[in-house]
Amino acid sequence: MRLLVTGGAGFIGSCYVRAVLDGDLPDSADIDVTVLDKLTYAGHRDSLPARHPRLRFVQGDICDLPLLLDVLPGHDAVLHFAAESHVDRSIEASAAFVRTNVGGTQSLLEACRRTGVERVVHVSTDEVYGSIADGSWTEEWPLQPNTPYAASKAASDLVARSYGRTHGLDISITRCSNNYGPYQHPEKLIPLFITHLLEGIPVPLYGNGLNVREWLHVDDHCRALHLVLTRGRAGEVYNVGGGNEQTNIDITHRLLELCGAEPSMVRFVPDRKGHDLRYSIDESKIRTELGYAPRVDFDEGLAEVVAWYRDHPDWWKSSKYPENRA
Repeated sequence: MRLLVTGGAGFIGSCYVRAVLDGDLPDSADIDVTVLDKLTYAGHRDSLPARHPRLRFVQGDICDLPLLLDVLPGHDAVLHFAAESHVDRSIEASAAFVRTNVGGTQSLLEACRRTGVERVVHVSTDEVYGSIADGSWTEEWPLQPNTPYAASKAASDLVARSYGRTHGLDISITRCSNNYGPYQHPEKLIPLFITHLLEGIPVPLYGNGLNVREWLHVDDHCRALHLVLTRGRAGEVYNVGGGNEQTNIDITHRLLELCGAEPSMVRFVPDRKGHDLRYSIDESKIRTELGYAPRVDFDEGLAEVVAWYRDHPDWWKSSKYPENRA
């Protein structure tokens, strides 16, 4: 199989590519991978093996239709990660999110249509569902996004659905809960708090810290994505969760302990605009149909992530302080 991975130098995309090239996913040892990535602030070539014989890297923009038409021929499938993904940035500068997440997805699918690449997995987020006070979202839940980021991802989901229904592309959509793991940009909560604490900087906690998120280790997410790529049904949506819910303040307390920091290092700051209170995924569909189940224990996974950031200061400092890059 020849697989195009968009956004493959980002956090989740690079994890998936490394797992494929290392043969850690079923029947992945014979997959040749092309990574297409614009290398924005969130993409890092260093997150990928430099000279792997089954890896080809193309620096480019998924909004560039002529480039896509040149790159796509000969590929069997696409795993579409490329997106603007930071909620805070979307509140201040939403145009980039609409351009990349909506326009870029349309350009990619149009290129797939024209070049005959039918199989696409579109990677989305549980944030498209909005906020839920009780219970958990199924895949049939209405899309009720509350932030510009979530709205742009919901729109991209609908564009993907339309290309499946109108043009017959073999498209599956995944919606995951909050990811954590190594190589995550330190703008996101867990790596931001870890790197702040490692530097002796107080951590900024929004509101009262009682917002609830369900956490998913990136390795588990990548296993789920591979199942959907190889066995998922056309036109279907699959929720992917980590099977646990944590308040932000509970996460903060765990990170304080793991980093050897005092509670005085927490600074409560004004809440973010449109801050969803609770996310919770019903993932029974992917478990029943594809046999997925998360493997990484949250406490163990979180401790390993703290250790990774402690051991890789050069990587995260170049991400956190890009002005200091050589």
